[in-house]
Amino acid sequence: MGKLESKCAVVTGGASGIGLAIARRFAAEGAAVEIFDVDESEMAKAAEEIREAGGDASALRCDVSDPGAVDAAVAESRARRGKIDILVNNAGIAHVGNALTTTPEEFERVQRVNVFGVANCARAALKFMVDDGGGVILNLASIVSVSGIPDRFAYATSKGAVLSMTYAIAKDFLEAGVRCNALLPGRVHTPFVDGFIAKNYPGREEEMFEKLSKTQPIGRMGDPAEIAAAALFLCSDEASFITGLGMPVDGGTLTIR
Repeated sequence: MGKLESKCAVVTGGASGIGLAIARRFAAEGAAVEIFDVDESEMAKAAEEIREAGGDASALRCDVSDPGAVDAAVAESRARRGKIDILVNNAGIAHVGNALTTTPEEFERVQRVNVFGVANCARAALKFMVDDGGGVILNLASIVSVSGIPDRFAYATSKGAVLSMTYAIAKDFLEAGVRCNALLPGRVHTPFVDGFIAKNYPGREEEMFEKLSKTQPIGRMGDPAEIAAAALFLCSDEASFITGLGMPVDGGTLTIR
């Protein structure tokens, strides 16, 4: 028996990076996975890959910043699976800039996806979780939720809100049987990181990758599968006594830097 046998898990932003790693791991542990993403081609590939590996996965196009689209997607997933046991709020976007170089439009765009998106998905899932006797919500926050790094004004603001939202949901829905936790990853090697380095440091990709890796005490970037392992624990019954937690998965960055 897998750790998530007979569970239905919605994973937003599940077509690539950390979200895809979580979708793969959850499916391998027996969950029926519902992948929400805006990239229809990649999410279809992700779901097919999981099915070919013997797992159960479906893909739905969903812009998490649109509350109507979220309500419809969550309702469709519940109708297909009969319940929503787990929601992983992973979808998000990044932005580089400080308070002076970030335009109001850029700031709002980040909040709409990273903050409103989490709230929209949580609200839609909670409606069913409360009626169905409980569930688990896991939010992807970041080490910048509780610490500062250069040029991440909009992104840090959004992830601080995600962590506070985690505490609020954990408190408000404890008696309804809903647990809510957050992961605070450090720098993880994803396609976004590769794209960021290629865009900002052309011709110096290898040098900058090594430099960014060594900013973390453990001396390397995390692997998406390592974040997925932490997500599996917090969403499984093994973590049934844990709620309202912001768990760093950061190679020691917050504590021994």
